[in-house]
Amino acid sequence: MDERDLMRGALKATGIVKKGAQLKYGAIAMVIFVVGLVLLGMFFPAGQAGAANCEDTGPGTADASAVSDQAGTQATGTLHEQQVEYAKGIDQAAKKAKLPGRATLIALMTAMQESTMQNLDHGHADSLGLFQQRPSMGWGTKQQIMTPSYAAESFFLGRGTNDGLTDIKGWDKIPLGDAAQKVQKSAHPELYAGHETAMRKLAKDAGINLERDGSTTGGSTSGDTTTPVTSENDNCSVTKPGTGGTGGSAGGKFTDGKQTWDLKNPRSVEEAIAWAKKNSGPGSSASWYQRCLAFTAIVYGWQFSGVNYAIDHYSVVPKSMQHDGDRHPPAGALMYWDTGHRAGHIAVYLGDGKVASNDILRPGYIDVVDAELFETKWGARYIGWTPPVFPRAG
Repeated sequence: MDERDLMRGALKATGIVKKGAQLKYGAIAMVIFVVGLVLLGMFFPAGQAGAANCEDTGPGTADASAVSDQAGTQATGTLHEQQVEYAKGIDQAAKKAKLPGRATLIALMTAMQESTMQNLDHGHADSLGLFQQRPSMGWGTKQQIMTPSYAAESFFLGRGTNDGLTDIKGWDKIPLGDAAQKVQKSAHPELYAGHETAMRKLAKDAGINLERDGSTTGGSTSGDTTTPVTSENDNCSVTKPGTGGTGGSAGGKFTDGKQTWDLKNPRSVEEAIAWAKKNSGPGSSASWYQRCLAFTAIVYGWQFSGVNYAIDHYSVVPKSMQHDGDRHPPAGALMYWDTGHRAGHIAVYLGDGKVASNDILRPGYIDVVDAELFETKWGARYIGWTPPVFPRAG
């Protein structure tokens, strides 16, 4: 148990998170308690904490989302008022994902345990934010994690190689604390459950309906016509998706030796491959986190693909262009993988068994790698390839 766990225990014991009337005397006790911790730390230094069990369990293709609040946003007011504000934000993320009130409760219990419901800019190792997510473990950049809406969505839907609540089979049936632990993989799994009563009260103070129905898998429910927010339309300084474009003059022809297709992309295949290589490796910026579909469209000169999810682009391409399971694409083709996440993954084939892809070696960056790496590293399932066509791009 580290110092933050001890402090949370003290908060719970003194009732600071529950009863405002005890705040004054609890705060005095906490000062004495923290001074004691500091002195103990001086005379009995703690050993190096072991790394959390955060092995890669899947690909870095969970859906990116719009950031509606500012990175590092801090709630104001008393501790309770701040907790209420953050609780509302967490619930908004749950409702945006069409999740039930039970998901909100689990997230509130988790945030209270991890950060005392505070948007912390520090923590164990490189842990940050409400849920103490780590940039080094693929939860996002520091700026992203310090954005409450992003952090809450990551907890619910997963991020990078990390499972979210909706990735946990039967999360809505298992004990609340167990569900939180399956996402967080904490060294102290028993601590989450103890926050249920306090978080039910906090939810009531925040006007949150914990009995709200919803989907257990996240995303749109039946009849919902809202366009999902993804890496394609997440305020990344590109034009919003439209109904498609008329194409450019550079496209040229594309052939697999059996069929030939006319392309209407702004860049030719040769230009696109050259652009992808130039903007990969040392030439890559860090702006491509979970933006695989956006990257492939931009490689070919478009501003957006017009499709919300990478895996869906395969079905948008005409059936006659789909090459199911074929592992011999021509250079410039688009390759697809089922990653176990809603978004799936797409990459640009460069030839000689190599593809240009984001996130596979470094979250947020483009690198040239062997095409098989998605299966060996991420455990993804190869779907097939299509010519580089973007029917809804613009």
